[in-house]
Amino acid sequence: MRKAIYLTVLITALGIITVTAQKRSSSYSSQSYTTALGVKFYPGAVSLKHFVNNTTALEGLGYFWNKGFRITGLYEIHGNINGAPGLKWYIGPGAHVGFYNDKYGGATSVGIDGVLGLDYKINAAPINLSLDWQPSFEFGNKYGNGFAGNWGGFAVRYTF
Repeated sequence: MRKAIYLTVLITALGIITVTAQKRSSSYSSQSYTTALGVKFYPGAVSLKHFVNNTTALEGLGYFWNKGFRITGLYEIHGNINGAPGLKWYIGPGAHVGFYNDKYGGATSVGIDGVLGLDYKINAAPINLSLDWQPSFEFGNKYGNGFAGNWGGFAVRYTF
């Protein structure tokens, strides 16, 4: 019961923050690249980010870590930071599915994610950098069940 209440509050808060951020950013934001592919450090992921319009992007992540493999999809709302060309903030919801290795029971789990971060496109080079925090709530097995605040990281991507 406590988990259901916590999950409901988390989903509601993410939804409110996402809608508020999207309304606030839509009048003054634009991206300087369309698609970027690269790596995210900690715990280690392949990252593909694609803007669907001037303020929203979809990001897919394939994480590899000591407990197994995890696939995450994020919906990100971006906004400019005044006085800092190329630097943007972003926020949004997402979901993941995790596959634990045999040492951790070989289980599969699912969960919901949030993301909060900064995104920077280097003007003179086809390079994008980002730093984010990606809290998640996982269901499905004893090794990953519950809240985890240790996801996210530093990404380096090639833009095209």
